[in-house]
Amino acid sequence: MVVVLASSTDASGGIGCWDLNTGSEQIRYKSFSSPSHGLVSVGDRFLASSQLRDASTSSASVFFWSWSKPQVEVKSFPSEPITPLASNHSGTYLVGGGLSGEIYLWEVETGRLLKKWHGHNTAVTCLVFSEDDSLLISGFKNGSVRVWSLLMIFDDVRRREASKIYEYSFSDHTLCVNDVVIGYGGCNAIIASASDDRTCKVWTLSNGMLQRNIVFPSKIKAIALDPAEHVLYAGSEDGKIFVAALNTTRITTNDQVSYITGSFSNHSKAVTCLAYSAAENFLISGSDDGIVRVWNASTHNIIRVFKHAKGPITNILVLRQENDLSNPMSSNLQGTSKKKGAQFPPLEKYANSMDEDSDKTTIVSLGGGNICMDVSYLSSQVISSYSKELQSQGSAAASEMEIEKLKRDCQKSVQMVNKWKKMYENLHQFCVKEMLDGNEK
Repeated sequence: MVVVLASSTDASGGIGCWDLNTGSEQIRYKSFSSPSHGLVSVGDRFLASSQLRDASTSSASVFFWSWSKPQVEVKSFPSEPITPLASNHSGTYLVGGGLSGEIYLWEVETGRLLKKWHGHNTAVTCLVFSEDDSLLISGFKNGSVRVWSLLMIFDDVRRREASKIYEYSFSDHTLCVNDVVIGYGGCNAIIASASDDRTCKVWTLSNGMLQRNIVFPSKIKAIALDPAEHVLYAGSEDGKIFVAALNTTRITTNDQVSYITGSFSNHSKAVTCLAYSAAENFLISGSDDGIVRVWNASTHNIIRVFKHAKGPITNILVLRQENDLSNPMSSNLQGTSKKKGAQFPPLEKYANSMDEDSDKTTIVSLGGGNICMDVSYLSSQVISSYSKELQSQGSAAASEMEIEKLKRDCQKSVQMVNKWKKMYENLHQFCVKEMLDGNEK
């Protein structure tokens, strides 16, 4: 079952969840006000959302929900308001961007604040991981887009020695970056960004060069890529969704040069978020009018309409779930007890230098979920401990393995030499025979 989740700035609206195929509402999670890019699925095991009760307040929180329970399971209170959130695909890490420009990286299983670094001198507006989780891309209020390598972030020695810790810093936008998406291909993927300056920029990570500068007639609030990365959909402030070509040269119309091939609209207010469902070839849009619309990406016809709340839609997620969230019986199919609660700690406010209980493995479990919620994996402390143990105790075994490898390589070399000798002998005999036959003639 494919589900659509949408959050709103309306505190009474919560987070709605609908079956994309039937249109039926599955569940509504209780929340306050979820900011833009503040809703994320953590490893397809549970939901996390940053919460802002009052835009003027200096306090904020991050809430966690299991899939089948509308109540908040875990509440965390970071050191500053967090707006955008991002999780790697396995759900091991959760990254948050602060209003101060700081970027925080937590380990979900332990709640530990593993890393914190200064992203920029202005608020972080959006965060996204690359397909292989090796890169983190961040957008900022001042129009900058920066690319971070997690290898650099976790390497304290390289960070101290480097003059800059980001891989790329793009400053082509002149106003706030509202959305960032990344294609497939890891370090060779493309990055597209949308801004209030009425442009979308497309860069390639292979060399950091700007590939496209697409100018629109209004501010762009959200973007989405089709799976083939041929089309960029751009949701605008005037309620239109523009279609821009990424695999063609510029299009000239009425003496104007553009990459825009068309547009469609049914929203009465600004389009605030976009998501693409590749399996159904659907484009899902959310708007300030509080309505979520599902479009056929090919025909641009409306397939479904979800009425969420009175307030603006701030986030849309498209996820695949195994069971019906609205059916209490299906939530027990995985053998998870309803009495179980979240068995992981809240996110740390500050980094803790003390490695307490580093030799323990914690089970992340959220009760009542529609999928198996008992997930176990090693924490960073355990992995580090294992690495040190292998380095200190594995030298003898490593030497034996190296000797065996050398023996095999030597044997292969001897076989190759014998093969060349045999070929030389055959060639020599052939040449001698040819010479003798020539002399006889």
